[in-house]
Amino acid sequence: MMRKFFILLGLVSLLSACEDVVEVNLEEAQPRLIVDAILSWEKGTDGANQSIKLSRTRGFFEQEPNPVSGASIAVNNSSGKEFIFEEVTSGEYATDNFEPELNELYSLTIELDGSVYTAEENLKPVVAIDSIEQNDEGGFSGEDIELKAFYKDPEGVENYYLFKFFTPFLAFPDFSVFDDEFNDGNRIFGLFSEEDLEPGMEIGIQIHGISREYYNFLEILLAQAGSAGGPFETQPATVRGNIKNENDSEELIFGYFGLSEVDEVIYTIQ
Repeated sequence: MMRKFFILLGLVSLLSACEDVVEVNLEEAQPRLIVDAILSWEKGTDGANQSIKLSRTRGFFEQEPNPVSGASIAVNNSSGKEFIFEEVTSGEYATDNFEPELNELYSLTIELDGSVYTAEENLKPVVAIDSIEQNDEGGFSGEDIELKAFYKDPEGVENYYLFKFFTPFLAFPDFSVFDDEFNDGNRIFGLFSEEDLEPGMEIGIQIHGISREYYNFLEILLAQAGSAGGPFETQPATVRGNIKNENDSEELIFGYFGLSEVDEVIYTIQ
């Protein structure tokens, strides 16, 4: 018994002695440009008000955002009409005269610190959400509220969709992407379930029409966001958007230039 006591005492002393502070020197990467340039045209609006945000990546221990000011930003349509985005707050640029046109090709130009960044994308149409179905015995547990947002996919047309679900308790909307490869022309749905959904809550549900390229970009991002990140898993691939530096083709820019028609429904949980 006495021997076990001394062994235990020795372990406690050993653990108490291991309280030295270890300082880890993290390698600091060069800040990279982040471009948030998704222009959305909600059905029933003129789509004239649009914004683009610029920032740079920040250090691991930095908490404050890192907006980028002083850029010149313009979007042109295929006829050469130019829409200028003026800086309204630090890192945010806006226009109030954008003219959205379905299936039109638009080009983005950003001039910043002697470099020119460009991208092209088509404004994709989207069908309307025609109904919402609520199931109170959904989710993995069979006890959560589950929502299905139904829409009718156009037959014979290649379509890609982005669903966003906005809730009062999530800091960011829930994202999911779909294609119609196996559902062409069918009535299908976007699915959302959270254990914190409660009767009386208002949920914003959006369906966006997106390009195949934007769909592929989002699919990779969402797959990486859902990865457990174990020590023996394949490291995430570098995700490149469609924005490039005309002066330096090797520069990696985070973000995407996309244009979508959007349909939105506000649903109250029953």
